[in-house]
Amino acid sequence: MSQKATKTWCLRLLPVLLFFISFITYYCSYVILQSYGGTSKSLNSSKSLCGGWLTQKKWESLNFNISRQTNLFLKLEDFFWREHLSKLALPYGIKGSELLLLKVLAVTANYQLPTNIEKLNDAPVRGYEEDVGNKTTMRFFYPESASYNPGLHNEPSTLMVLVPFKQQDLRWLKEILYNEKRVRKGFWKPPPQIWLADVSKIRVLDPHFLHQTADRLLQIPLYPKTRQPVHPTTGILAVFVALNYCDVVHIAGFGYPNSKSQRQPIHYYGYDTMKSMKNSYHDLNHEAEALKRLEDSGAILYLHPHS
Repeated sequence: MSQKATKTWCLRLLPVLLFFISFITYYCSYVILQSYGGTSKSLNSSKSLCGGWLTQKKWESLNFNISRQTNLFLKLEDFFWREHLSKLALPYGIKGSELLLLKVLAVTANYQLPTNIEKLNDAPVRGYEEDVGNKTTMRFFYPESASYNPGLHNEPSTLMVLVPFKQQDLRWLKEILYNEKRVRKGFWKPPPQIWLADVSKIRVLDPHFLHQTADRLLQIPLYPKTRQPVHPTTGILAVFVALNYCDVVHIAGFGYPNSKSQRQPIHYYGYDTMKSMKNSYHDLNHEAEALKRLEDSGAILYLHPHS
């Protein structure tokens, strides 16, 4: 073939190549925009050609060593005695708490995970909609943070997810469910003695997720022998759970606390400051560093600017 004929053939082929490249670019951009556009697709249906591949690669880069198919809640039907027995005690396992859990899970039901996880954690929404949205799929809580009447701050469909840090937390829930005499000891703050939650909406988080948050995300010792243990907050736990189940994670209400300022607020609501965390089981500065790493990697996005 002569040089002139080759040049002519290439010029004829050029529009086809440009069309093909334009189509692929448009398709990938469309998929990515759909993923970031707040659509209500389930996890499986969002695994399209370009968006799904990019999401999967980003997930793998976090190196959490956990399957996105891991059950979020403890289930009576397939957890006890058949699959595994926990080697760790609360808050990172159920060793020693099996009988309490047996009674709690015998009463609670409907263990299906919502198709879409749109908002997590135990924080107020009403009155803050402009900043945090108006949809709460799940609320993470422990007895000391429980509201007397969850219906005041939640929709009827909101799941109330207990994060058990200690045996007393499970005992409190058991006493509520069975209307038994309440034991007030063992709490750093008196929990509600009457709790008006819908039993069908109660779940118990698998301690495996708190374990992975501490071990993989925060990389803190689980059971230190020489000092007071440090446990993840429900906030950083909620972020980790969201990273396990959501393709795109936006967070609101998180900041980077200044350890030198004891007056700095720790929530977007209420009046608690860094001073209140002095003798707690949490390290907010360490968690802030982890959030910064996640933000820098593109794993999470802040809804509003932060300092």
